[in-house]
Amino acid sequence: MAKKKKLPFVYKPVGFVLGWTSGTLAGLAFQKTWKAIRHEDDAPDALDRDRGWGEILLAAAIQGAIFAVVRSAVDRTGAKAIERSTGVWPAGEKGGRD
Repeated sequence: MAKKKKLPFVYKPVGFVLGWTSGTLAGLAFQKTWKAIRHEDDAPDALDRDRGWGEILLAAAIQGAIFAVVRSAVDRTGAKAIERSTGVWPAGEKGGRD
């Protein structure tokens, strides 16, 4: 039982590294996706004066979707690896990140 209480604390540094990695991977995936969709190297930013609302919101939606998918995939892979190596799932009873 003590092992279950200590694991989330031990998992925090691992989770931090996984989060950083997933953010990096998501950024790269978004850059490649935007280039494939619009044939542009730079995606629009909310403060780009010369871009329209539709283009900015499309870029934000695509970026958000890619980030969520990549983060979930990396988190799930890390949790499964922790479970295989320790026999304990890294999340509490409620599950989830929060």
